Amino acid sequence: MSNRVNHKGVRRLADNKGIPQELIDRINELSKKKKEEGLTFEELAEQKELRETYLSLFRENFRSHIEMLQVYDKNGKEVTPEKVKKIQRERGLRDD
Repeated sequence: MSNRVNHKGVRRLADNKGIPQELIDRINELSKKKKEEGLTFEELAEQKELRETYLSLFRENFRSHIEMLQVYDKNGKEVTPEKVKKIQRERGLRDD
């Protein structure tokens, strides 16, 4: 799914949860070029930087999602780890 502008003019990111599609597209372009003909020193440096940016965004997004979770056992009792509950309290997401 690509970036799209909705009827209100707001740009929506692709389904990759906050990682700009342009970043993914460029990483893929460089990967394909590397396989087909090789990369210049500058392109190798760019590829490394883009991958580091991607991983940083991915980790940040993943952590945010995990910190928003509430876990329940099969009896309906909340069993969210205390570490996660503490983070949620610090962010004002819990009032217990």
